[in-house]
Amino acid sequence: MQDITKIVQKTFEEIKIEDETWFEFWSARELMNSLGYKKWQTFELVIKKAIVACENSWTESKNHFTDASKMVNLGSWSKRNIKDYLLTRYACYLIAQNWDSRKVEISLAQTYFASQTRKQELAEAEIENLKRLEARKKLAKSEREIEDTIYRRWIKLPVEFATFKNKWIQALYGLSVKALKSRKNIPEKRALADFDTEVELKAKDFIYAMTDHNIKDKNIIWKNNLENELIESSEITREALVKKWIQPEWLEAQEDLKKIERKNIKRIKN
Repeated sequence: MQDITKIVQKTFEEIKIEDETWFEFWSARELMNSLGYKKWQTFELVIKKAIVACENSWTESKNHFTDASKMVNLGSWSKRNIKDYLLTRYACYLIAQNWDSRKVEISLAQTYFASQTRKQELAEAEIENLKRLEARKKLAKSEREIEDTIYRRWIKLPVEFATFKNKWIQALYGLSVKALKSRKNIPEKRALADFDTEVELKAKDFIYAMTDHNIKDKNIIWKNNLENELIESSEITREALVKKWIQPEWLEAQEDLKKIERKNIKRIKN
């Protein structure tokens, strides 16, 4: 059984195609042959079931099942259209769920693509966390810069800056900081940004950058004027997000960035 497993895995890796960006995919025709299917019509039925499964999971099927049909010369001036698809690893995984698992090769293929898909998911999650960490550091820098800017313009006390931040959070999310933390199940004494998605972190950084620029460019002073400028930047950013079907108040809280940072430090030390 172990030998068969190695053969099947080796076969799948050998027929894998990688483009110049290292994006990997499989030709449905080659995959069909590797699994012992003789008729394209039979295999295409399996592909169509997988496409339906993909769409039912609210995922764009065209991103995973790309039409790769081509015209082939048959001689005597005649041509024929040969149907094919380029499949992502996720597409292969979905197809595997609709194969006849009574065949040993197909049962092994199901295990292979399931495990490889999980590995890819974990790798992508790690990349996403690194991007969030980077965005969080950039946001912290922007926050320090705008804090310095407004402290020079008649907001003097830390409590005033806290109020200053709370008002623009409400403008961005449509909820107070307290209500937002309650909805997202974030501890009361923790910063919202430590649980933000990458898009939230970048949106907040943009708000700070835009506000800081305008405060200096327009020479805005006094507490109310400064707050109004930040609130206006927040409202404009919210409109842009909502226009792209992103409701920031409904985005789920992500893994705590403090924990991720500690994990990374521990990994480096080890």
